[in-house]
Amino acid sequence: MAGETATKTSDWRIDFAGAQPPVATPRHTRRVIHGRVLDDPYEWLAAKNWREVLRDPETLPDDIAALVKAENTHCDRVMAPLATLRETLVAEMRGRIKEDDSDVPDPDGPFSYYERYHPGAEHPRYCRTPREGGAETILLDGDALAKGHDFFDIGNAAHAPDHAQLAWSVDDAGSELYEIRTRALSDGVDRADVVGDADGSIVWRADSKAYYYVLIDENHRTSQVFRHDVGTDPVDDTLVIEELDGAWFIGLHESRCRRFAIVTIHGHDATECWLIDLRTANPAPRIVTPREPRLRYDVEPLGDLLHIRNNADGADDFRISVAPLAAPGRENWKEVVHHRHGAMIDSFTVYARHLVWLLRENSLPKIVIRALSSGDEHAIDFEEEAYALSIDPGFEFDTDILRFVYSSMTTPDETYDYDMNARTRVLRKRQDIPSGHDPKNYVTRRLFATAGDGEIVPITLLHRADFTPGGDGAPLLLYGYGAYGYALSAGFNEDALSLVDRGFVYARAHIRGGTEKGWRWYEDGKLAKKRNSFTDFIDCARHLISTGYTKEGGVVAQGGSAGGLLMGAVVNEAPELFAGIIASVPFVDTLNTMLRDDLPLTPPEWLEWGNPVASVDAYDRLASYSPYDNVRAQYYPPILAIAGVADPRVTYWEPLKWVAKLRAAMSGGGPVLLFTHMGAGHAGASGRFEALEDTALEYAFALACAARVFKDANHVA
Repeated sequence: MAGETATKTSDWRIDFAGAQPPVATPRHTRRVIHGRVLDDPYEWLAAKNWREVLRDPETLPDDIAALVKAENTHCDRVMAPLATLRETLVAEMRGRIKEDDSDVPDPDGPFSYYERYHPGAEHPRYCRTPREGGAETILLDGDALAKGHDFFDIGNAAHAPDHAQLAWSVDDAGSELYEIRTRALSDGVDRADVVGDADGSIVWRADSKAYYYVLIDENHRTSQVFRHDVGTDPVDDTLVIEELDGAWFIGLHESRCRRFAIVTIHGHDATECWLIDLRTANPAPRIVTPREPRLRYDVEPLGDLLHIRNNADGADDFRISVAPLAAPGRENWKEVVHHRHGAMIDSFTVYARHLVWLLRENSLPKIVIRALSSGDEHAIDFEEEAYALSIDPGFEFDTDILRFVYSSMTTPDETYDYDMNARTRVLRKRQDIPSGHDPKNYVTRRLFATAGDGEIVPITLLHRADFTPGGDGAPLLLYGYGAYGYALSAGFNEDALSLVDRGFVYARAHIRGGTEKGWRWYEDGKLAKKRNSFTDFIDCARHLISTGYTKEGGVVAQGGSAGGLLMGAVVNEAPELFAGIIASVPFVDTLNTMLRDDLPLTPPEWLEWGNPVASVDAYDRLASYSPYDNVRAQYYPPILAIAGVADPRVTYWEPLKWVAKLRAAMSGGGPVLLFTHMGAGHAGASGRFEALEDTALEYAFALACAARVFKDANHVA
């Protein structure tokens, strides 16, 4: 079936019952909360010095570090028979990456800016050329700067308005604590004044003499906006905005017109925006409208007006309003793009003569454009059954060209420049797959599963064109997330072809907790309704089984972060459905984490999961599904968990505790494996090729799981 990627199925079979795993000694702690006894045998695996560990993973206490390393050794030993397969997968996936890939240049004044790679490079170069063509200048060489670092992530590279300076931010530990440096582009040498503990965002003042940034506090929360004067000591930086409530985060970006820095203070159900005039040396920030419970809004200035995407007055799927810039309070908001239930305005942007928004309806996105002078409105249409869209607003405001990116499960990324007046598009770049890719060899479908309560749950899937559902079907990887209102993309994933070309069906379940079907879809998958996410995923798996795409026990389920919580919950509830579980940085110790208000994400996320400290109902609800707390004496399929010691979002100890408890409680099945990055965080390895090692580990595991269930090489070949 898979042509050149065909391999003997026996090459994927390993002795899952062979090596003996490490054993974490239980050290029981008992707490009484709301009259309930909470017994945690592995609480000791959570390092007391976790803040220090985020900054320097080498400070992990010796007993915990020894167990983490033993888990890595065990994982390596079990997966050793698949070493050749993993090498093949890495080579295959690397073959789909254009080694000297580059962005479409983005014009800004006299220059065009872009990122590009040179062959073999893990990290990009940030470059520019004169707008009308000419010699390239390398502003920042990511690969050269990354030498000597196990982890290296450039968060932002922002050229100043005068085009003579660059500010850039870097995280070299994986903990998402960035340093900001500046350099004159005339010599490319970084200055001595380095700002630390920032979130990576940078907004230059219009005179190019200072920039704004967000500081991260000791609990790893974004809590303050500062202004730094270039060339001065950061200890003298000016505090501009401060948020003292740990349940709120601060974000910072530049307005499209470049007149303002926009500060967004946001929780899980509300926002508050402030404007900082970038043309003034020491401006007082101006609030748009004060925060209110459940009022979410974001803004873009345009001339004397402020455009506001908002959910006020029951507009759950958002409307766009305008208000005078001089008096932007909610009482002055006037609707200009109407709200429609089920047609969610995901995002919007403004240009000098156009208003543009991304609309999601029936789980499919589309771009809508309105000419500001006439009010004429049109949408950009696409033909495929399922696809993904994103808008790239670019640097320039006074332009009639909109750049967007289109892809589908079969179609690699296509970057277009669209003339909003002429309504014509020009293809600027098609993602190159050097090893070859013919979309006609694949089929993407949109299916719909009926949930237990009657809701219709979309599924996007990809398989080879020569596969026909029926009988036992084929091994199937089912990916899910379902949290925070994040809409799971139906876009191209070149890595997944390594599974599909070996006979897999690759599917994504658009379960409740995301916004694929509007804001209601999100609300129906959080707090008291969180279980809908889990049952939706299980119902999607059963639908794919009943329609002949796979068989019971033939699904490899995959999810990360909050999707890892999903993995832990569904394998507790319906282990018989799954050939294997892949849980990346999984949020599986849900109850204990939500009881700890010192952790970075806990207070902000009480509105997503519930506050078990203050509410007995929230405690009982979390206790009923928290994967770690619901491990039981039953069969579990093979499980692979992946973690990062420097992860500030899902701490390393969540999967470490979960794996220990699974092994101690399960009555059969397995194995349960854990691999932890000792020098990386939530996103895993930072280099574009290094990251393939993680994917190869996951896919080799998936193939080994499938080989146990599908003995016939015609199914997995």
